[in-house]
Amino acid sequence: MGILDTVKEKVKSILPKRKEPELKNNVPKEKEHIRNTFGEYCNANHGTEGGKLCAKCTAVLSTVLIKISRCPYGIGKPICEQCETPCFGERFTNDFNTIMKGGQKKMLLSHPIMTVKHKIAGLGAEYAKMQRDKKSTEKQKEDAAKLKNKFANATRSPKKSKSKKRKKK
Repeated sequence: MGILDTVKEKVKSILPKRKEPELKNNVPKEKEHIRNTFGEYCNANHGTEGGKLCAKCTAVLSTVLIKISRCPYGIGKPICEQCETPCFGERFTNDFNTIMKGGQKKMLLSHPIMTVKHKIAGLGAEYAKMQRDKKSTEKQKEDAAKLKNKFANATRSPKKSKSKKRKKK
């Protein structure tokens, strides 16, 4: 152990220990937001009252809530509207997206804080996707450059290069 190692140890003991970031369970908040949005949409479009849902909306909502509980992303899941691998099935995903988009204006009037938080979370998901895509394209460019250099620096077999030298003389 050198002097630098002992200094590093002392500095580490003085500094506060870094906490690991906690994963927030976003599932209950998202379920509440979805229930409210479905209620607003159904009240406006299907003539129900008081947050009650029609049969079609109830079927879609129950399917969505079950699938959210079983989401492969777990508690750190992205917002369902922006998920790359929707787990509801094609029909329910289309119905879900229609209802969520249709209820947004009503939600802004009846639950403005919840709507703004949901939009901010959505922007965070979009930013994360953008960063991931940026990193993947940069990595692809680097890999392509490495392959190009590898093939550019590849030498021919010694027999071929000798035969060309002889012909030139």
